[in-house]
Amino acid sequence: MTGPTIVSRVLATFLRRFAQCLGRTLVVAFASVVLWTTAAAAEPTVVGIRMGDQGDSTRLVLDLSESVKYTVSVLDDPYRVVIDLPVVGWTLTPADEARHLGVIERFRYGRFDNDTSRLVLDLGGPVEVARTFVLPPEGTSRYRLVVDLKPVGKDAFVRKPVVAPPKPAAPVIAARSPPARLDKPVIVLDPGHGGVDPGTIGATGAREKDITLAMARELKAALEASGRYRVVLTRSTDIFIPLQDRVRIAREAGALLFMSLHADSVGSPSISGASIYTLSEQASDKEAEALAAKENRADLIGGLDLGDQTNDVAAILISLAQRETMNLSATFASLLVPEFSKDWHLVRNTHRFAGFAVLKAPDVPSVLVELGYLSNPNDERSLKGPAGRKPVVDAVTRAVNRYFDTHPV
Repeated sequence: MTGPTIVSRVLATFLRRFAQCLGRTLVVAFASVVLWTTAAAAEPTVVGIRMGDQGDSTRLVLDLSESVKYTVSVLDDPYRVVIDLPVVGWTLTPADEARHLGVIERFRYGRFDNDTSRLVLDLGGPVEVARTFVLPPEGTSRYRLVVDLKPVGKDAFVRKPVVAPPKPAAPVIAARSPPARLDKPVIVLDPGHGGVDPGTIGATGAREKDITLAMARELKAALEASGRYRVVLTRSTDIFIPLQDRVRIAREAGALLFMSLHADSVGSPSISGASIYTLSEQASDKEAEALAAKENRADLIGGLDLGDQTNDVAAILISLAQRETMNLSATFASLLVPEFSKDWHLVRNTHRFAGFAVLKAPDVPSVLVELGYLSNPNDERSLKGPAGRKPVVDAVTRAVNRYFDTHPV
């Protein structure tokens, strides 16, 4: 057997085995893709929303990729319908999101907790849920969840609380037990809104909940990169967190500083810039008062039943006789303002005061940062991207460093 013939046979054997191996690899890869696609498709999805006039009622139809369990409840003050589903995906279009008809004035949707997705309908008046049912697919249609809402008078309205996770216990009013000695101070960052509560919608559609979460993640990374701090987020995903829970998270973490992150909107698109708020039941101006009133409605927006909430605000404010907490909050705000002015633009009267519920932890220095105005195209454009957010991250990081340089653990 000649040399070239041996080489040819060896080469042929190698190519045959390589092809077999490649074939097995392709089969495995194809199987992996199929399994991944099947897993990805396992989550039910709301693929459309429609509304129709039924004469004496308004019909809401959710188009679903599969049939799901659901609950439908009505709440008052203000009037709302809450539809709870298992965790689902949402592929609604801007046209879907703009729909309103009859008693339905607007709606919001998103993740409510670890096990629930929620759709909240804001209503023009009291209703009764006349019928709910699921239709199976027909032809090209999908599963359809149908809810018929019939207007009723106030006297005929029957308040049916949402079946939701139990409310968190009221914040403990007594001072915290000192946390275990930590080498690093704990900072809690609170990305405003989330899940079913989108917050402000920007001039080109940016959602406050997305911007605040992105900012919190980037700020966490920057602060922890210094090696000086441990940073906790009140939410790390697009999920709804009640205001009282945000306060509780900060206290249980042993936070030495709490920052709630938001982005505002006003009627004039020319107004821009950041502002910093600390707690006071006496608002510094009408704008601060209106903003606090709007932010304090977040639990209502999320579809919580607050009818039997205990009135613990007065008790918390009594604990705020611990003036040191408010003084430290004001001190940190006074450090934030000049650092912001180096890299970012500010509104006039930058440090403001109002009664924000999320700032009412009696023993955690707290500020609420309005990053800018999403109603302003320039602010919205900057806050939508990492490069635009970096000046804010840098400014806050410098202010935090200055604060703990003068207030060591």
